[in-house]
Amino acid sequence: MRKADLVSMISEKSGVPKVDVLVSLEMFFKEVKHALASGENVYIRGFGSFVVKKRARKIGRHIKKNVAIEIPEHFIPSFKPAKVFVDHVKLGKEPEQSDEDDEEGDEI
Repeated sequence: MRKADLVSMISEKSGVPKVDVLVSLEMFFKEVKHALASGENVYIRGFGSFVVKKRARKIGRHIKKNVAIEIPEHFIPSFKPAKVFVDHVKLGKEPEQSDEDDEEGDEI
């Protein structure tokens, strides 16, 4: 599924114009990137977490030249799905909501 497919699907299911869905989706991506770039993690309840992981300095090898090179420590973005997300993918269908989920409300 491409971004255009996702925009079309959300637009059809919600009745919101495609342009508005695209703008919202782009703003979501932009804000997640900005938060991760500034070192802040993004937690979306029921979906997952976008986190920044630190990779330690290590020695690598340039294969063509057969020379050891130093790879400095750096940070990379990572996504960890929520348990509900993982269970949904494992079952291949929408998980049933419990009474506890209804009482908790829509926290972000």
